[in-house]
Amino acid sequence: MNLRELTTGTVSRLTSWWDYCSSGVWSDTRKGWKISVIKTLNLSVRSFLSKDVQTAACGMAYRTLLATIPALALLFAIGKGFGFVSLIQNALLDAFPAQRTAIRASFGFVDSYLNQSSEGIFVGVGILVLLWTLVSLVASVESAFNNIWGVKQGRTLWRQITDYTAMFLILPVLLISSTGISVLMSSTLQRFLPSDFVTPLTGAILDISAIVLTWLTFTAAYMLVPNTKVKFSNALIAGILAGTAYEILQWLFVSGQMYVSKYNAIYGSVAFLPLLMIWMQLVWVITLAGAVICFSSQNIFRYSFSSQISGISPDYRKKVMLSVTAVIVQDYAHNRTPRNDDSISLEYGFPVSLVTEITDQLMKAGIIYKALLNNGKGATGYIPAVDPDSISVGYVIHKLEDLGNSDFLPGFDSEFESVIKVVDDFTDRTYSDIDNILLTNLTINKQ
Repeated sequence: MNLRELTTGTVSRLTSWWDYCSSGVWSDTRKGWKISVIKTLNLSVRSFLSKDVQTAACGMAYRTLLATIPALALLFAIGKGFGFVSLIQNALLDAFPAQRTAIRASFGFVDSYLNQSSEGIFVGVGILVLLWTLVSLVASVESAFNNIWGVKQGRTLWRQITDYTAMFLILPVLLISSTGISVLMSSTLQRFLPSDFVTPLTGAILDISAIVLTWLTFTAAYMLVPNTKVKFSNALIAGILAGTAYEILQWLFVSGQMYVSKYNAIYGSVAFLPLLMIWMQLVWVITLAGAVICFSSQNIFRYSFSSQISGISPDYRKKVMLSVTAVIVQDYAHNRTPRNDDSISLEYGFPVSLVTEITDQLMKAGIIYKALLNNGKGATGYIPAVDPDSISVGYVIHKLEDLGNSDFLPGFDSEFESVIKVVDDFTDRTYSDIDNILLTNLTINKQ
């Protein structure tokens, strides 16, 4: 084999591999971790680009900078009540070693903020501004996560007030607890282990525990912030990846402090601000990218046959639609547990995105509706909206074809009367043949 043939074969294999990873993998129905990883990476890249994560990260960096002083003021106000201000300061410095200069500068601003907030009418106004800034930041974070997950409806106002307030009150306690755990572990090791062995072991344990806490923090964010149900396993995978990337970013900024002198020559005493903004935007890019990975790993099955679905023929869509309707009607007629989109997709191998699109149309047409199941878990399933014995093939097709706007073009009926008559005659003949074929009498062969 000469060099030209070898090069041609290599290019052909690379092209085939790229075609499979970029589009062909969504038609692969095999189950395996390699195929799942390729699908997850494929969907993550597509979602990262389509959701405009970079722009969202820029907006979040600005909002975070705006809310930094009010957030620290709230932490310190609660910390003063318990006498733990110094512990909170040390916890913040340990948690964000790359931004020690910015945090120390913020401490001075916080003292001024709290002093001004405790005087006169500014007490009420200051508290309201503080809470509005924090709630606005958390609401924008939730909006960014919901956008990634495709969730159109966020938390209600009451849920925002209760959830966000609980988070603001619990965060200082967690910071203090994490510091207390570190001190407890260090003192315990010193009591039971030799002194020459404690220092390196303590350092290693604290470093590992810090990384684990970072993983769990990202995992909790990916589970709790989106207004949808997120599986722990998917959130944990994304949390580990995002947490590791965050720790690497911290290390790069800490190890790169030698270059700060160059910024000092340009920006003077405010040299930490551009570095803070760069760091903050990168942190949000990592956070949102982790959310994208969490979404992709949980929803890869929803995008199977995506290219085929986008170009599906009306005839094939009608067949799948009638099949989904028949499943729902027969489940109800035989007193089986009503299914949802995921269970129909899993049982019969339909792409869940296509099933969701079909069930939405069926509900709009008044053929089915979503009912709450009596299992105490808040689960839902589809049941017929009318008597199953009256749901024929013709009834379903007729209801769906009538769905939407019609008879709105002026002069259309008179100008194209002959065309309309041909279509109506064809429709009447077709419906007369299938109006008596009930969906309950159709045979479904399970795989």
